[in-house]
Amino acid sequence: MRSWLRGLGRRVYRRLLEREIAGTPTHVAVIQDGNRRYARAQDEETTSGHREGAETTERMVRWCAELGIEELTLYAFSTENFKRPPEEREALFDLIAEKLRAFAEHDEVEAAGVRIHAVGELDRLPERVREAIDYAEGQTADNDRFRLNVALAYGGRAELLTAARRVAARVETGQITPEDIDVSTVEDALYDGPGHEVDLIIRTGGAERTSNFLPWRASGNEAAVYFCTPYWPEFSKVDLLRGVRTYESRRASHRRTRARRALALLRTVQDCELDEARAVLRRLRDSVPERTDVDALLDRPDETGDRPN
Repeated sequence: MRSWLRGLGRRVYRRLLEREIAGTPTHVAVIQDGNRRYARAQDEETTSGHREGAETTERMVRWCAELGIEELTLYAFSTENFKRPPEEREALFDLIAEKLRAFAEHDEVEAAGVRIHAVGELDRLPERVREAIDYAEGQTADNDRFRLNVALAYGGRAELLTAARRVAARVETGQITPEDIDVSTVEDALYDGPGHEVDLIIRTGGAERTSNFLPWRASGNEAAVYFCTPYWPEFSKVDLLRGVRTYESRRASHRRTRARRALALLRTVQDCELDEARAVLRRLRDSVPERTDVDALLDRPDETGDRPN
C-alpha cells in the first residue's frame, strides 16, 4: 500500500512539473556519474552498474524527445577513464560497442529520427569501439529530428588544446593571420560534435562539478547546471524535469538581469543628456542680462523632484 501511494505521489508530482514547464532547452548535456557506486550499493559487479546505466540512457533519449529537446550529449567515457583498471576499462569498451550497435538498430530510434554522433579523441579507442561508432553513425546518418552525441575519450582541455594547435597551424602556413582569429575560427577548430550551444548540464551522483565537460560550448553560453543525488541508473524523468525547471529559472533570472542593466543604462544616458541640456541653458542665460524663460526652465525640478545645482 505504501509503495502504491509513493508511486501515485511521484506520478502526480511529475505531471505537476510537466505543467509548470513553459519552455525547454535545445541542448542538454549529461555527466552520467554513479554507475560504479550504484553497483557497489547493490552488492554487484561494476559492469552491472554500467549496464543498468545504459538502460537509463535509452530512457533519457525518449524523455528528451517527448519534451521537445533537440540535442543530447552524454559523457560516456572521459580521457581520465583511461586510468581505470584494464579489466574494467575493457568491459566498458565492450558495453559501449554493444550498445552503440543495438541502439542504432532500435526501431524507436528510427521512429524518433535520432542521429548518433561520437565526439572526442576517437583514435585512442579500441578498434571494436571505432567500428561500432562508424556503424551507428552510418545507420542513423539520414535521421534529422534528434541529435545524440556520445562523448568518448573526451576531455574539455584536450579539445581546447587541439583547437589551439589547429589554429596555430593555419597561422603558420599563412592561411590566416593572428588578427583574423575570432570566435568562429576557434569553433571551426573544435571537435566535430554538438550542433548547438549547451543550455543545460545535468550531473548525477551528488558531485557538484562539471569535470572538464564541453567548456567552450557550455561556459560561453552560460549554461544552467543541475546537480542531483541519484546515481545514473536511478535517474528518472522527474529528475530531468527538475533540471529543466532549473534551466527555466536560470533563463528568467538572466532576462531580469539584462532588463535591470538596460534600465540602468537608459537612466544614465538620460541623466547625461539632462546635464548637457542644463549646461546649454546656463550659457544662454549668462548671455542675456534680464531674467527670461531660461531661468524658469533651470528652476524647474526634474522628475526626481530635485532642482539643478
